[in-house]
Amino acid sequence: MSNLSPRRSKRPGRGGAEPTPAPPPITPGMVGGQYQPLTGSEMERIHQLVLRLLEDLGLSQVTPSLEQRAIAAGCRVDEDGRLRFPRALVEDVIARTRRRFTLHGLDPVHDLEIGGRRVHAGTGGAAPTIMDFVTGRYRESTVADLYDIARLVDRLDNIHWYHRSVVARDTDTILDLDINTTYACLSGTTKSIAVSYTDGNSVRAVQPMLDMVAGGEGRFRERPFCTAVCCHVVPPMRFATESCDALEAAVLAGMPILLVAAGQAGATAPAALAGAVAQACAEVLAGLILCNIIDPNCRGIFAAWPFVSDLRTGAMSGGSGEQALLSAACAQMAGFYDLPNSVPAGMTDSKLPDAQAGGEKGYTISLAAHAGATMIHECAGMQGSLMGTAFESYVLDNDLLGAVLRTVKGVEVSEDALSFEAIRDVVMGAGHFLGHPQTFARMKTDYLYPEIADRRSISEWQDAGARDAREVARGRVRQLLADHYPRHISDSVDARLRESYNIVLPKARMRAGNGIW
Repeated sequence: MSNLSPRRSKRPGRGGAEPTPAPPPITPGMVGGQYQPLTGSEMERIHQLVLRLLEDLGLSQVTPSLEQRAIAAGCRVDEDGRLRFPRALVEDVIARTRRRFTLHGLDPVHDLEIGGRRVHAGTGGAAPTIMDFVTGRYRESTVADLYDIARLVDRLDNIHWYHRSVVARDTDTILDLDINTTYACLSGTTKSIAVSYTDGNSVRAVQPMLDMVAGGEGRFRERPFCTAVCCHVVPPMRFATESCDALEAAVLAGMPILLVAAGQAGATAPAALAGAVAQACAEVLAGLILCNIIDPNCRGIFAAWPFVSDLRTGAMSGGSGEQALLSAACAQMAGFYDLPNSVPAGMTDSKLPDAQAGGEKGYTISLAAHAGATMIHECAGMQGSLMGTAFESYVLDNDLLGAVLRTVKGVEVSEDALSFEAIRDVVMGAGHFLGHPQTFARMKTDYLYPEIADRRSISEWQDAGARDAREVARGRVRQLLADHYPRHISDSVDARLRESYNIVLPKARMRAGNGIW
């Protein structure tokens, strides 16, 4: 891979000895699963319905290629043209599919171990608009916005990957959209990226790009750092023909694949939450079975993403309590199957990074994390029920994600943490713990300190200008985007990419001092 920054070495202490670093209060992949909205018997009932849906109802509109593979594996097509999955095959695929794998970053320092209820958080979505940083009004999103958001995410520690969160409206064709989206994501961050590919042609077109960035032909497959996001179904219970072509191409290319079923409860999924969960699980398993038929060693991610309708209007409500429950229940069902998984959370209905947004993001992300979601998508930056995004939201949400992940880590109960010796020292001595060695030792290992949230006294805050959190976040955005222009792709590789593809983003826009920020 070209010019990737090495993992930073630790500076030796006095006398040349390298100090042992204190473990941080949070890390990617802490284990969740303490919150369980479903009982064991309820999960079993949902599972039995999932098997019934796949065997007795099946899915329509499968592509000829996948139909041929599925029939060879034991599926059948009924008189209505629906592909039905026998229970034995479904349970066999669940039993043999990969339960753990590495989601690679462009830089290995950002590799993530996916599976086993290890919780990670990242971006996602397909917002067609973004709040302009200068005017404060929503406008159509662009390739440059994709790149700038990637640069932000690259510097925000609690956002673990970058799944493109806006649709570049300044591209002319679907192929140009997918190529330029991949390029902007790759150029802006060394974290793992994900792109929603809409057909197989796009997947096949970007394969040489991914290889070039990885260091040569075939190198991407060795460390696949780009996930194909595939909405392979059109709920209820129909395959999406073009996306199924993308599914097949992505698996053959060795890409991790996020298998998304995104029905909307009360519209394209049952209004009853249990039914919405079951339908989503069945639709995702149908895609996972097809992936495993193509390649039994594929990196499939179980992404049951049922959304919520406000039944008064039919509009999506991403920040509702019902959405929090749906996502947590889907995470729990994925845990029931012991599959690497993803759920959506943090999709506030608020159009601004305000109190409504903070509340809705807080409880939806918290429930998903504590239910043990392997990957929580769309939990950073999204506004307006996924229809918009805002730069300052990523900075604010990075703070929120840190606090949520700290709650996932939980309370340590060890001999030292129980603190008898420390209590005895203080009771018999100074009468307070402020100067005790344990307090100093645990200051950085047990406690997380926000970057944006303000903990000063009222008087100190007022004397410093009385800025609210959004204003502080805007300052941080300006600082990051003015200075942080990643250079992990060499100029020579970038030149080859630009010779090979119709890249929309000007090279001059990717350097400091361009006058934009």
